[in-house]
Amino acid sequence: MSFRNSTATDYVEDVSPGSGALPPRAWYPASDARSLSLNGSWRFRLSPTADAQDDAFAEPGYDAGGWAEVSVPGHWVLQGQGAPIYTNHLYPFPVDPPRVPTENPTGDHLRFFDLPEGWDLSDGGAVLRFDGVESCARVWLNGTDIGEFKGSRLPHEFAVGHLLRPAGNVLAVRVHQWSAGSYLEDQDQWWLPGIFRDVTLLHRPAGAALDFFVHASYDHTSGAGTLRVDSDVDGRVTVPDLGIDIATGEPVTVPVQAWTAETPKLYDGVLATEGERVPLRIGFRTVELADGLIKVNGKAVLFKGVNRHEWHPEQGRALDLETMRADVLLMKRHNINAVRTSHYPPHPAFLDLCDEYGLWVIDECDLETHGFTEQAWRDNPVDDDRWTPALLDRAARMVERDKNHPSVVIWSLGNEAGTGRGLTAMAEWIHGRDASRLVHYEGDIDCRDTDVYSRMYADHAEVERIGRGLDGGTHKRRQLPFILCEYGHAMGNGPGGLADYQRIFESYDRLQGGFIWEWIDHGVKDERYGFAYGGDFGEELHDGNFVCDGLVFPDRRPSPGLVEFKKVIEPVAIEGDGPAVRITNKLDFADLSALAFEWSYQVDGETVESGSLAVPALAPGESADVKLPEPPVTTGGGETGWTVRALLAADTAWGPRGHVVAWGQVPVSARQLAPFAVAGGPVAGEEVIRLGPAAFDARSGALRSIGAVDVTGLRLDVWRATTDNDDGAAWQSDIRYGALWRTFGLHRMRHRLDAVELDGDALTVRTRVAPAAWEFGLPTVYRWTTDGDRLRLTVTVTPDGDWTVPLPRLGIRFGLSAADRVRWFGGGPEEAYPDTRSASLLGRWESTVDDLQTPYVRPQENGARADVRWAEIGGLRIEGDPEFWFTARRWTTEQLDAAAHRTDLTPGKTVWVNLDHGLHGIGSQSCGPGVLPQYQLHAGPAEFSFVFSNLG
Repeated sequence: MSFRNSTATDYVEDVSPGSGALPPRAWYPASDARSLSLNGSWRFRLSPTADAQDDAFAEPGYDAGGWAEVSVPGHWVLQGQGAPIYTNHLYPFPVDPPRVPTENPTGDHLRFFDLPEGWDLSDGGAVLRFDGVESCARVWLNGTDIGEFKGSRLPHEFAVGHLLRPAGNVLAVRVHQWSAGSYLEDQDQWWLPGIFRDVTLLHRPAGAALDFFVHASYDHTSGAGTLRVDSDVDGRVTVPDLGIDIATGEPVTVPVQAWTAETPKLYDGVLATEGERVPLRIGFRTVELADGLIKVNGKAVLFKGVNRHEWHPEQGRALDLETMRADVLLMKRHNINAVRTSHYPPHPAFLDLCDEYGLWVIDECDLETHGFTEQAWRDNPVDDDRWTPALLDRAARMVERDKNHPSVVIWSLGNEAGTGRGLTAMAEWIHGRDASRLVHYEGDIDCRDTDVYSRMYADHAEVERIGRGLDGGTHKRRQLPFILCEYGHAMGNGPGGLADYQRIFESYDRLQGGFIWEWIDHGVKDERYGFAYGGDFGEELHDGNFVCDGLVFPDRRPSPGLVEFKKVIEPVAIEGDGPAVRITNKLDFADLSALAFEWSYQVDGETVESGSLAVPALAPGESADVKLPEPPVTTGGGETGWTVRALLAADTAWGPRGHVVAWGQVPVSARQLAPFAVAGGPVAGEEVIRLGPAAFDARSGALRSIGAVDVTGLRLDVWRATTDNDDGAAWQSDIRYGALWRTFGLHRMRHRLDAVELDGDALTVRTRVAPAAWEFGLPTVYRWTTDGDRLRLTVTVTPDGDWTVPLPRLGIRFGLSAADRVRWFGGGPEEAYPDTRSASLLGRWESTVDDLQTPYVRPQENGARADVRWAEIGGLRIEGDPEFWFTARRWTTEQLDAAAHRTDLTPGKTVWVNLDHGLHGIGSQSCGPGVLPQYQLHAGPAEFSFVFSNLG
């Protein structure tokens, strides 16, 4: 005998996409037909299992007065009801498709509403639209069960006109966290149940529009555009600016301005049916695979893109329009021209913004089954015919919703779902439905079903081999263009090596760019930690801070990685080594008429004169040598150079006049070191050795003060708080230096004192720096001299033993008892490392110690400034020979290394300063290649000097 609850839940584990929903159709934000937003405060009850208590809550008159309230759009786990879960690819439940656990958090939602005055129930019908619900929902209106659906990031509509009342309507929605659909939604993100996109009631008057397809192609040879709007309901299409007035289904060809991401020209039109007028925004463009390249309007494009998950630190994936706009504006202002909507279609309004401001879009289907890799892809739904209807439903809901966006140039089947018949079926359906775009899927390694060869995290050497056509593969694949759909894993400090990738992209036509992983850190705002990540909510399984791997921090503050990327992909190259600069237009479509150019001349980092620079409106790909003015007459010598900037000449939709688009620096005369004539020698006392302005401990030779400035703990330093890229990913076979450094004890170096020598004009301290348990070490000599007023330290390092690993850093560290403001002449304003220094602008900069820190969600090495000639901090001026890397912070490296969250760091009374002769690069080994050989810091003989003097 068996028993079952009276509440039916079979649909939760049904592999079908659902029942009751209308066929998918094109999305549009508004028309002259009435609509009612049902967003806002909803009554909410959370149950631990899918059957909840019963279905009685859906009946009119049910008393939900004791229920909680949640905001819709929203996720209940971010509103005090349960907790979020983060996994990269492991399913957080037993893998037994399509079964899900009995423990299945289920949220019952209630919304009570009246129809607006004037809503005519007798005219046509009405549609209830859900733009996004995770992961499975069942819906009732006024007590009638109208259907259920899966496909979290996809729209679902229901015909409800016959159920509506003028007042007292009750909408009931039961949302299950886990369902069969969860097996198709194993994307690398938080698992966040809820109604997280808009809920809207749409009046559908008699004769209202249904589905329609705007075909707007462009012939680059004639400059003509051809428009045809296919519509399920007959009507007329008008485009006043083009003089178009045609019937639906009728083509017309007229001269137009083409749409591109660089020149996003949109024409306003109207689709008018008997019962509705729908505004259209039409962009004419043609996408094709020609000559083995992705071409738009006859020209190959180079993607300078990012992968974008939807994220807000408080609202999760429930984004409002202004947050989406902020993303697009940040992208445009940082020279980004493309977005891959990883790994699901975004809120449709985001694509409206991409149309308006100009971004190429790879629109990706809501599909990932990555967790099946743990069982060698056995039982993978994409290779199981039972699931194919669900896969086709997801493909159709994406394509039909987004097909009228000119920004969408490529459809993507999904991400990391293995291979199988279901993917082939999706590709065939998409190709048949929309031949005007290409199809992408990275997992199709032989490109059987796709139009683009795509990889993720291929290293520089392999990408270059692909560019040269030496990668092998099937005949079809060798004829296709290549993109890196993911690269430059932006987790923590980094990614490094972006400039090297870009040089390769620009060297081979077949390489059409890539998409950085990813746009934003998915940190959850949390009073305990500042921002929380995986494991902070007590998850049974989690992947830690792997969810924080973006170019912007959770609060959308740009990281140094985004600033670096902006410089690497800037659309104008400015180069030179003489009296002229070479300006190159690296855009694909637009000339340089929208830009103004300015020059400035620096002496020792300070601008002494500036002016405008006349640059012709170069066509895409063109270069010109532009003569610079005569250098200003200056006195006193010094290091000199030009800085040339390309700026917006006028306000644009995405940036203000004067916004810097690109820049370059041209050196003129090199730095000249101030002479240092040794005068006087060390004087030994019982406890103190004095040398010029400095005092040293007589026994250890340790520096105690320089004038009135106390100095503590000055010694050689080779350790850094390992970055996410140092630590690497556990699944990688390459050497992960973060772990190896700890194995070899570089975080616990011992400093043996061998001698303190007073030899005439110098104090010499001889040491050996080495880790316990190992025979290799760094014999180090500190030689101190003075010219009477200043103090010079020369450090000589002569490694001994077999050093098989590079060093994290090589320099000196010391503490200052009082320091706040910092001034320096060197690279800035942001941090830089050997393979992340493209955006480091040589000049004079000023900051507080606190503002030198980069607030990575998981604390790690950060804040270095490159190419520093001199720095002033805590009453000292420090000059380097050669230039050095400068870092200052209010905690030790060891404290930084031990911290798991920003709130673990407590500022101390001492400011710790690092002056580094060398730093190891960053790379992107958190999920990609490590540091390239040319940026590795190998142990070798080194000598470097610093001159200290008191300020004031």
